[in-house]
Amino acid sequence: MLWRQQVQIRRIENQRLLSQAQWVARGALDWTRLILRSEGDTSAGITYLGGLWGVPIAKTRLSDFLGQIGEVRADQGQATYLSGSIEDAQAKFNLRNLVSSPAPGVMQINTEQIGAYQRLLVSLGVNSQLAKNTAVQMRASLGQSATRFQTVTSTTGAPAAPITAGGGATSGSFTDKPGMEDSDDNAAVAPLQMTSVDSLLDIPGYTPEMVARLRPFVTVLPTVSAVNMNTASAEVIAAIVPGMNLSSAQAFVARRQTVFFHNVSDVQLALRGAGVQSVAIDPNEMDVNTNYFLIHGRVQHERAEVDRTTLVYRDALTHTTRIVRVQDQL
Repeated sequence: MLWRQQVQIRRIENQRLLSQAQWVARGALDWTRLILRSEGDTSAGITYLGGLWGVPIAKTRLSDFLGQIGEVRADQGQATYLSGSIEDAQAKFNLRNLVSSPAPGVMQINTEQIGAYQRLLVSLGVNSQLAKNTAVQMRASLGQSATRFQTVTSTTGAPAAPITAGGGATSGSFTDKPGMEDSDDNAAVAPLQMTSVDSLLDIPGYTPEMVARLRPFVTVLPTVSAVNMNTASAEVIAAIVPGMNLSSAQAFVARRQTVFFHNVSDVQLALRGAGVQSVAIDPNEMDVNTNYFLIHGRVQHERAEVDRTTLVYRDALTHTTRIVRVQDQL
């Protein structure tokens, strides 16, 4: 009886510690959103790696922050540690771009974006044939998504046509064979909506090793988006710019470390200086500002640990932020 009582007490303590750690993580997230909004107000619409948002927070005792308020409150944070960083989500290739909506009620595969994704797969040593399968999977998942009627933002920043289902069954059934045998919009089943890079494992041909290799360069955002040329890696830049090899992209990134780009025209001039033909440059795929950020936070509160990754959207005009999705690893 005493042993069972002790186990129950320990369980309640763990629940309390976990709840407290989650609330600390929530407070840290609000603080980070404030940093993003403040940085947006002072950066004149430019997001670059040297900004305040790009400074990570090393493992720090919470009492070091609370000590500025008073020693009494600082004592409450002696056993709590914070760490985290902010990642530019638009520095990666957005798989959502594989499907475009040229007209209301129409969802079609974007062949140019498929070509860019194929170049990225080749540079990373992954089968390039998976690019088309990924686009088909993305279109099928969007056709049955709960947000298909919402208006999205195009790569040019202007509102695009609302995404609606392109026909097909309206039932909510799912399968472990998500219609990859054909690309018919009238398939009787549809896959779950792709919300993260891990969703690639639902597509035949992808392996956990491939997904781990793609994770630093690929993302899935709710809307189509342009790549931030101030923060993108050489692999992503070489993929979205036809005719640019990886070595030229690496030299382009090295020159970018001294002076960041203020507008897309600066990017185009730099690409021409790197030997890229002007006809190969699509300005709609590039930007110097970011709307989507990934916030990585870790809270250690005595025995409880919370690893939280949050996708945050920052409005380009008002600089207000809103949470898109949260993923906790307890």
